[in-house]
Amino acid sequence: MIKAGIIGGSGYTGGELIRILLNHPEAEIDFVYSTTRAGKEITTAHPDLLGLTDLAFTDTVNLNVAVVFLCLGHGNSTSFLKEHSFSSETKIIDLSNDFRLHADSVLDGKEFIYGLPETNREKIKTANYIANPGCFATAIQLALLPLAKANLLGDEVHINAVTGSTGAGVSPSGTTHFSWRNNNVSWYKPFTHQHLGEIGESLASFETPVGELLFLPTRGNFPRGILATAYTKYNGTLEEAITLYKEFYKEALFTQISDQEIHLKQVVNTNQCHIHLHKHNNRLLITSAIDNLLKGASGQAVQNMNLMFGLAENSGLNLKAAAF
Repeated sequence: MIKAGIIGGSGYTGGELIRILLNHPEAEIDFVYSTTRAGKEITTAHPDLLGLTDLAFTDTVNLNVAVVFLCLGHGNSTSFLKEHSFSSETKIIDLSNDFRLHADSVLDGKEFIYGLPETNREKIKTANYIANPGCFATAIQLALLPLAKANLLGDEVHINAVTGSTGAGVSPSGTTHFSWRNNNVSWYKPFTHQHLGEIGESLASFETPVGELLFLPTRGNFPRGILATAYTKYNGTLEEAITLYKEFYKEALFTQISDQEIHLKQVVNTNQCHIHLHKHNNRLLITSAIDNLLKGASGQAVQNMNLMFGLAENSGLNLKAAAF
């Protein structure tokens, strides 16, 4: 069994990792680190796990664990790794944005590979350190990567993506508490969202022209999931586009091309990304849907762990959608 440690286990992504790893056939949790809840039972933060685990949070770190997941706030993973020297045999999967960009990918000789399996599967298999993609970045990249590879993304791309409140983290804020979020919709960080950097680098990896990405993030009045729409000029037929996408993702276990219009409930509580294509005149509309906490965070992190340890890619990740 793969011994796994979780750093920052009381938040949403840490909680999802605990839920997945408790049921993973090839891995088991060695420790769950939390400075704010050390000594308290896991169920005090995640009461849905009552009866499923008797683990408690700890403020002690096993530096020789086989794999460690960093579920810390952005900017905190770097300082944590500087303060804790893990064994050279320990694989590290970071869920923050600290190491996602090329310029930030090396820390004290550790090179972090960008962990999007649909494009980096072979590099992930031999990596010791992974920078897990952002949630918006995952949904938008999976929507656009086939066009970039086919040199069909030269015109500007208009993107709108709506995300659930869990995307903002477990700590309450003025735009996440119920009385503000319920029955409400609003945009934020127009055209400047931090995930644009990693999206741009992934699309540029095919060395084809990429038009300006005009991204408008939106807060939704639901807890989890991302529905992203992107449209750009496209002169081919819809059938050609569908063939292009199905060919690109033919070996991707968790990315599916739907012939029917998609909705968010298809993917919530799963590690799936569903994509639908629609053509209107000379515009191609791509819709993608993911669970921001699973395919957009913890599920994809376990998917990367599976690849790194030579396990079946979907091990522990055959999860059921909340379809109704």
